[in-house]
Amino acid sequence: MLKITIDATPVLPKPSGIGFYVVNLIRALEEIRLTQETQEEFALDIIYQISLKGWLKGNFSCPEPLKEFKGLRLFPLPVKASNLFIKFPQLFLPYFEDYFGFSDIFHGTNYTVFPFKDSKRVLSIYDLTFVKYPQFTNSTVKAYTERVKRCLQWTDLVLTISQSSKQDIVELLGVPQEKVFVTPLASRYLVEDGNRLAQGIPLKESLTDTSVDYDFSKPYILFVSTIEPRKNIATLIEAFDYLKEKYHLEHQLVLIGQKGWLYQSIFERIARSRYQSDIHHLSYLSDERVALFYSKADVFVYPSYYEGFGLPALEAMTLGAPVVTTNTSSLPEVVGDAALLVEPDAMTDLADAILQVVSSSSLRDHLIAKGKERAKLFSWNHTAKETLKAYRLLMS
Repeated sequence: MLKITIDATPVLPKPSGIGFYVVNLIRALEEIRLTQETQEEFALDIIYQISLKGWLKGNFSCPEPLKEFKGLRLFPLPVKASNLFIKFPQLFLPYFEDYFGFSDIFHGTNYTVFPFKDSKRVLSIYDLTFVKYPQFTNSTVKAYTERVKRCLQWTDLVLTISQSSKQDIVELLGVPQEKVFVTPLASRYLVEDGNRLAQGIPLKESLTDTSVDYDFSKPYILFVSTIEPRKNIATLIEAFDYLKEKYHLEHQLVLIGQKGWLYQSIFERIARSRYQSDIHHLSYLSDERVALFYSKADVFVYPSYYEGFGLPALEAMTLGAPVVTTNTSSLPEVVGDAALLVEPDAMTDLADAILQVVSSSSLRDHLIAKGKERAKLFSWNHTAKETLKAYRLLMS
């Protein structure tokens, strides 16, 4: 029986980003294991490292999303101690390998994998923003370069989330192509969810609450993601101002996402807009509430400079929002021919694409239909099966 250990440390109480991927991967693997969808049986263990703050306070609990899984064990030292394992592996790791026991596969899910000598080491690298666009990152992310390069010395296989990211890993980190395996992401929603919302049927009763003060009778352009420079939100605001000024567009601009890093200039740009009263920033919302905004948007705009995958664009297509995005990195790979694509710095092209969508019901309907078909190609079951295929590749 194949024994797999997955590091679930990136999971937060409200999973997003890498934590969202980890929770959904584990859940899909568990479903495959329990339903015996595969010919070969496997066992799944999960480890979780608490934060230094939690460790000092004696709080050794794991986030709620991980409590549904069996086989969860807490790592006895805090996350910050991981740097010691990476820099001085022979001094510390033998003790911890004995503690966790033998595993055929050890999967490090956050740009780090421990060099356990009795396991095959799998390392997840989602994108190379810290190499290609260091100006868009903070000091923590910039430090990934040294850590990843050190881990690659003992990594047996790299998992990534798009062919675009695979190409970057091969070209910029010098990893052989045959050592990089692509396992695409999937949406947190289903196409059926979008169909229900379009009929006015809420996904949950919580959708009837009034926690978000927004008048849905006003048409709007939607953006969903972390508020940070890499997402190119400043160009979106500039395009919005242009459309308001030149075409007297009636739409609002809704930005949904928590503040990431280096976000000050984005809010300064909003403050300089003549139409700032029509620009709304909403921070963390429930999945159900975000789904409602997706489903009612006249157009979803995602002008990012660089993405490892571009999950918000997939979510928009899943829930029936027509998509305008950029022709860079993984985004064309995700949306296929189901979206309008523009250069990230071409503000007028971005504005023209938005105008085309909001002005033409036939184009909107066409993009919505194409988007829903495209979204059906992605599922967490497929992600988990591709991941198992990668694990078995190492053991063959």
